Amino acid sequence: MCGIVGLLLKNPQLRPRLGELMVPMMIGMTERGPDSAGLAVFTQPVGGSLYKLSLYAGENDVDWNAFLAALTAAMPGSHELRRAANHSVLTTSAPPEKVEAWIETHATDLTVLSIGKSIDLYKDIGAPAEVARRYEFAALQGTHLVGHTRMATESAVTPAHAHPFTAGHDFCLVHNGSLSNPNLVRRKLEPLGIEFETDNDTEAACRYFEWRLREGDDLPTAVRRGFEELDGFYTFLMGTDSELALVRDAFACKPAIVAETDDYVAVASEFRSLAHLPGVRNAKLFEPRPQEVYSWRI
Repeated sequence: MCGIVGLLLKNPQLRPRLGELMVPMMIGMTERGPDSAGLAVFTQPVGGSLYKLSLYAGENDVDWNAFLAALTAAMPGSHELRRAANHSVLTTSAPPEKVEAWIETHATDLTVLSIGKSIDLYKDIGAPAEVARRYEFAALQGTHLVGHTRMATESAVTPAHAHPFTAGHDFCLVHNGSLSNPNLVRRKLEPLGIEFETDNDTEAACRYFEWRLREGDDLPTAVRRGFEELDGFYTFLMGTDSELALVRDAFACKPAIVAETDDYVAVASEFRSLAHLPGVRNAKLFEPRPQEVYSWRI
């Protein structure tokens, strides 16, 4: 049992309050996921050749200034860091995959959590309220976000196993449920050169959908293809730089509810995480239908 939350702000005037509106949603899912929490927030894209990499240091004592100096010496271009506790968001003009490869070799205390022009990602172990305070989630601004609170059932309680999972650029996924065939999915994708970082079943779904996006599918089409490939019980909530998408399996036994107004679309596992939102009394409220793909764009 886990908790999922998502919020897409249609009204640009609300976007400075994205984190403020989200934090009660995440804390409301504490009983569904007390082990760890995380979120991906999508901001105004960085311009030109710039990319952002979200970095996680864990319990390692990282000298961020030394890291930045070493990266700058190794790779020409501009590099800037924005720190939040043991995370940092690196904005760089160097090719992001080359930066990721350099980090894997020369900054082994760090883990790259996400790459993109819009996405910033934070996740860690601990109660949702604690994680939200640690990374100052209430101060986050942006267009939309995807969040998760985890109760581990099939793999370890570590930051690496926490959600959201990411793949490619500006794509993430959170999951409430359990897949029965993640190893079959891995065996399908690994010969294509797709590498996995954990044994978590959710990573299999994340990498499958991102693979389909790279093959030319739009997100709803990629998700519909997943009906034939992903077996189990699930509610998936996915984010790209311009979209939220939601789907439940054919049995729809994992809960979800949507509240939509002229100002926002909000998704949660239970209504209590939506009750504080402005205008929710007048929102269109509904439970997503089984195997129907719902998609909203900014």
